[in-house]
Amino acid sequence: MKKNYELVFVVKPNTEEEVREAVLNKVKEVVSTNGEVTSVDAWGMKRLAYPIAKFTEGYYVLVNFEAGVEVPKELDRNLKINENVIRHMIVCA
Repeated sequence: MKKNYELVFVVKPNTEEEVREAVLNKVKEVVSTNGEVTSVDAWGMKRLAYPIAKFTEGYYVLVNFEAGVEVPKELDRNLKINENVIRHMIVCA
C-alpha cells in the first residue's frame, strides 16, 4: 500500500547548483525504488528561523511523493549522511 508523503529539505546556502541538483536527484532515485515523485517545488533561498551550523539562510526544496512505507526510512538515512543537507523533515500527507 502506498501513502502520500511530503519532504522538505534545506541545503547549505553556499552549495553550487549542481550539488543541489545531485541531492534532488538522489531523493528522486530513492523514491523511484518503490514509488513516484508527484511534484517538486524549489522555494529557493530563505532565511532560517535560527542559525543551523552557523548558517542563517538555506536553500529550501519541497518534494511530494507517493511511496511504500520503507521509502521514507531510506530517504531519512540518505539525507542524514549527506553533508550538504542541514535539515530535513518527512511527513505523511
